[in-house]
Formats: sequence, C-alpha cells, structure tokens
Amino acid sequence: MSEYQPPVRDIQFVLGDIVDFETLRSTGAFPHADPAIVDGALEEAGRFIADVIAPLARNADAQGSQRTPDGGVITPDGYAAAYRRLVEAGWPGVAFPEKWGGGAMPFVMGFAVAEMLTSADMAFSLCPMLTFAANELLMLFGTPEQQALFLPKLVTGEWTGTMVLTEPQAGSDLGALTAKAVPADDGSYRITGNKIFVTWGDHDLAENIIHLVLARTPEAPPGTKGISCFVVPKVIPHVDGSLGERNDITCVSLEHKLGIHASPSCILSFGDEGGAVGYLIGKENQGLKAMFTMMNNARLHVGMEGLAVAERSFQQSLAYALERRQGRAVGAPKTESSLIVEHPDVRRMLMLMKSQIEAMRGVMYKTAETIDLSWHHPDADRRAAAGERASILIPVCKAWGSDLGVTLTSLGIQIHGGVGYIEETGAAQWFRDARIAPIYEGTNGIQALDLVARRLPMRNGAAVASLLAEMRDVAGELSRSEDLAPIGDRLGYAIDAVEDAGLHLGGRLMENPNDALAGATPFLEMVGITAGGWAHGLSALAAKRHLEDGDNKFYRAKLATARFYADHVLPTAAGLVGSVTAGAERLFAVEPDALAP
Repeated sequence: MSEYQPPVRDIQFVLGDIVDFETLRSTGAFPHADPAIVDGALEEAGRFIADVIAPLARNADAQGSQRTPDGGVITPDGYAAAYRRLVEAGWPGVAFPEKWGGGAMPFVMGFAVAEMLTSADMAFSLCPMLTFAANELLMLFGTPEQQALFLPKLVTGEWTGTMVLTEPQAGSDLGALTAKAVPADDGSYRITGNKIFVTWGDHDLAENIIHLVLARTPEAPPGTKGISCFVVPKVIPHVDGSLGERNDITCVSLEHKLGIHASPSCILSFGDEGGAVGYLIGKENQGLKAMFTMMNNARLHVGMEGLAVAERSFQQSLAYALERRQGRAVGAPKTESSLIVEHPDVRRMLMLMKSQIEAMRGVMYKTAETIDLSWHHPDADRRAAAGERASILIPVCKAWGSDLGVTLTSLGIQIHGGVGYIEETGAAQWFRDARIAPIYEGTNGIQALDLVARRLPMRNGAAVASLLAEMRDVAGELSRSEDLAPIGDRLGYAIDAVEDAGLHLGGRLMENPNDALAGATPFLEMVGITAGGWAHGLSALAAKRHLEDGDNKFYRAKLATARFYADHVLPTAAGLVGSVTAGAERLFAVEPDALAP
C-alpha cells in the first residue's frame, strides 16, 4: 500500500486561485494570514500529518478501540502519542482566536489542515473535528465564565469535545429525545439518560472530554421546542481549570462498525449514580438552535470526509495502476504486458476520481470562504450575503461530497481488481471508512429536503438565483476564450438545467410538497455536479493565466482535468432532470404491504 502524500500544491492552488484569500485578509481578522506564512504552514502541516498520523491508519483499523472492564476506552497503539504531538504542534487551534490559544488563521485554512488530517486517518481526525465544533458553539453561546473555563483547553486540543445528541428511540428525530436535566441548588443541572452513537465519547488521548449534551428540563414543551443544551465534562474542572472529581458518566459499550474502527463510537449513560453535573448553555429550550449552529459547519466537515478519503483512495489506486501489469494496451508490443494505467477504462476511472476530487475541493473551500466572510467581513450586508450563500452550499457539500466519497472509493477498489477486495491491500478500508459520511450529521436525504424546502425558497428564490448568476459569469468568461469555450458551454447547459429544475420544484413545493420532496435528492446532486463545474471553470481560468507566464505541467493538468470534467461529468446534471420532475406518484404506487414479494 502506498503512503499518503498530502496534496499541498493542489490546496495552495485552491487557496490562491479559487478562494478570494485577499478579501479574507482585508477583513483585518487574520493578522497572520500572509500568503507566505499560509504556504509554509500548509507544507509543515502536510509533512507532520504524512510522517506522524498517516502511518497509523492501517494498524489502527485492524486493532480498533477497546472498552476496558471499568468502562474506560483504550485507543489503538500510537494514537495517544500522535495526538500529544498534534497538540504540541498547535494544529487543532490553527483557525481559532489567539485569546484562546489559537493561531488566528481563517476557517478555510483550518479546513485545509483538517482535509489532510482526514485523508491520513479519518477515524483519528474525528476527534479534533468534533472538538472544533464544540469550540464554535461555546464561542457563540457560552457565558464568559464557560468560555474562560473550557475554551483555553479545548482550542489547544488539551481537552476534547463531543456532540451528544441522539437516543435509541430518536435517530435523526431529535424531538423524540428524553434525556432529563433537573436544576440543582448551585445553578448547575443533573443530567440523566442514555445516548448512542457518541463519536469519541470516551478515550485515552486527553485528560478531559467536554460533552455537549441535549436534554429536557422538567417543564420543557414537547418536541424540538423543549430541548436545551448543556456542557457536561467527563471530569468536573475547578474554576482555575484544574481537574476535580469524575462526573457521573459511564461508557456502556462501543459500537461495532463497518468502518472507522479506531474511532470509539460510544453508548453513554448519564446519571447512574444520581445525575451527571451539567451547565446550561444559553437559555432553556433553545438548545437546538445552539447545536445546529455547531452542526452546520460540522456538516461541511463531513462532506469534506468524502473528499479526503477519496483522495487517499485515489493516491493508492494511481500508485497501483502505475506498477501493475496486466493485458496488452492498444499498440503495445505483443511480447509485453502493459501497465494497467495504459488501458482506457482504468484511465477513465482514474480521471473520474481526480476530476471529482478537484471539483469537491474547489466547491468546499469556496464554501469555507463564505463562512469566514459571514463571521468577519466588516460590512453587515456582506456578512449576511455570505451567510446566505453558506446556508445553500453546506447541504450540497455534505450530501454530494459524502456520496461521492463512497462512489470514488468504490472505484478505487475496482481499479485494484480482485486484490482491492482483499483487506490486506488496504483499498477496502477507504470504502468502509467513507460509508458513514452520508449518514453523519443528518442523513443525505435530510440535506436534500433542507435544500429544497428551506434553501430554494429563500428570498423567493433570489438567493439560489444569485449563486447561479455567479456561476453564469464564470461560464461566460470561459465561453469568451476560444480554447476554454467548450467548458463554458457545458457549464452553461448545466446551469440552465438546475435553474429549470429549481423553478419546477419551487412550484411543486407550493402545490404538492411531496412532488418537490421526491425530486430533492437528484436535484441536490444536480447542484453539486454543476457547482463542481463552476469550480473547474475557475480552475481553468486561473491555470490559463499561469500558463501565459510559461509552460508548466501542473497547470496543463488543471486544464486537462477541467476539460475532462466538462465532457464526462457535467452532462450528467441535465440527465437528472427527469428524476427531479417525475413527482411522487410512482414512489407511492405500491402499497407498503405489497413491497415484499
């Protein structure tokens, strides 16, 4: 199995030529975001991740995390030491304010580091990813006292964070949760209840774990309106941050999963001895608002998991295709077998992987850019517009990206042939790891419903129209360039198809919501494919500008990849129109009791 090489130059290209990094710098919020510093930091992060984290992935997958008889969790060999080195290097806090021990870089920079970390070992990366989300929630909704107590340790990664949401009877329906939070005399609460699927809910990497828990107070109304959010530490800290008593939290068991075996997915019991101490975040019955703020950016990270694991799979597949000989390519000597990279179908699969990975990276980093602008741009209208754009793109990135992660890692197995199906090769791990992402943080069907039912109608469709108009500007610029015109034309056709499908769904949403919701998933895929074409269009324009200064293999490859995407992937967007507009009638034509043979 080939070792992972972080795609630092690709990431630098996206940050320098697709993301508007200069506008981010001009906000004044990022004093260290000088291009030279950013490039150097990416190179150092890539070196560290390749040397320290990536080599652990295969053994960690085979070994897994284990629950101890006393209810603790031991992670695979090497994880604890690697995590300490990650914290010492300062990478967990790179995109957080200096006042809490962070590096004061933009979110998009932290996102780039997170991509490389996830490619190296997705199971390992989930721990700092969830801590990242916990930091955001506390910065936005925590009291000054909570921030002062928890953020200095969480931002640096000395403590880790979790999201403790669902319960056996609830699944994605958080309104059905029943965990209780009873006020105590000292202003804290006592939390009781059982929670499932708590990623990194217990481990031996850090001295404390800060759980962010959804629960109901005694007089809470039913459903989602009665949910509150609490900080519930594994070990209760004193006011000065030193550790006190162990809280009333027990890891009952670990889930046995298809992939990410090294990531401990815990069933946690709160309050077996009378109640776990918790502290209310914000106001009672407003916990879902706080948690969804945390989940929104986590959804972008989950979409990135599809990108990152596909990148790892692609690198291994390409290395295999460059060394494996089988069959004879057209024109090859009859006495020689050919490298499989010379066979058209293998080359097709490799290009499908490469082009869609680059499409995802461009769209996701542009989305991360809008998040930075929504937080930090000095103009309130620009902040609002950026927040609106992020709210449209995040469900697309999450669902389209995580679905592609599964598709592309499956292609990686196919390129390996029979040995790809054998665990010892390593190709299967990336497929297994990627499969959870379409389920994480709201299933992809939920993302599609959100896009159609909530994002499409924003400002009577003007919000989505603004995004499509920006894409059209890129298509127009491409079409005015003789050698790039075919890319622009195909991008324009895809935009037209999305616009027509969106208008159709908007009308059906008013007249027959089921018809609109039946087309939501293929519509989201259309938007993702088209947004990928937009990213490739920006890439092609930038590459052409660079090539005007002299020939360069890297930029020629960018142009060739953009042309491949335009020819082989963009046309599939229009092909989904029939599924988008078919309506719900056929979905419900067979009675439930007649579905079985």
